[in-house]
Amino acid sequence: MTFEITIPVLNEEETLQQQVSILFDFLFENFPQKADWKIVIADNGSTDKTFKIAKMLKSNLGNIRLIQTEKRGVGLALKTSWLSSDADLIGYMDLDLATDLAHFLELVQVVDNQEIDLIYGTRLHSKSEVIGRTLKREITSRIFNFLVSNYLRTSFSDGMCGFKFLKRKHLQKLIDAGAVSDGWFFSTELLATAEWNNLKIYELPVKWTDDVGSSKVKIFKLAKEYLKAMEVLRQRKLKTT
Repeated sequence: MTFEITIPVLNEEETLQQQVSILFDFLFENFPQKADWKIVIADNGSTDKTFKIAKMLKSNLGNIRLIQTEKRGVGLALKTSWLSSDADLIGYMDLDLATDLAHFLELVQVVDNQEIDLIYGTRLHSKSEVIGRTLKREITSRIFNFLVSNYLRTSFSDGMCGFKFLKRKHLQKLIDAGAVSDGWFFSTELLATAEWNNLKIYELPVKWTDDVGSSKVKIFKLAKEYLKAMEVLRQRKLKTT
């Protein structure tokens, strides 16, 4: 099984080299066959030296693929990366590496040994370990996931966790079903459309270290974007049922 890890980036010149190098070293140590994996740096509209650094990393490390989009948007970056991939398993994580890298070992083992179509990390499981998260962000996350589950009639616990992987053969089906957002909500759309299409989903409790200082997410702006996107997705489902 081959897999690709896409990292969406936007103006990350200060941390890109360090974080990608950490991820690369971990993968090379645990998956020494380089033909099995690749890191994709997906730059969605950076105006600093991010893409220049990304090209340097590709040259120095190898096993790195570069994507560049003209417009900003995490969903756009992921779709552009995944639709151009030839890996069996595609997914993403955030540049801050908030999800403990050891979960990659569990992820690959689960997909290899079980008939799983999509696997996602959750910070809201009783077995999850969340470090350094503020009360405000914890409450916001729980409210959002409560709204999603009730409004979209879904059962997944954490639509916002930046650690999701799916078998590439299902991607177009999920896009056709409504996973189309160019923004952050694309991550949640993947899970909702996967449920509606009866894909086999695996929930992975994760160890998550929140780096609040590096977050570029503006909670209230994001909430408005999510609520609007939720309504669009819900109406799309109603029209097809």
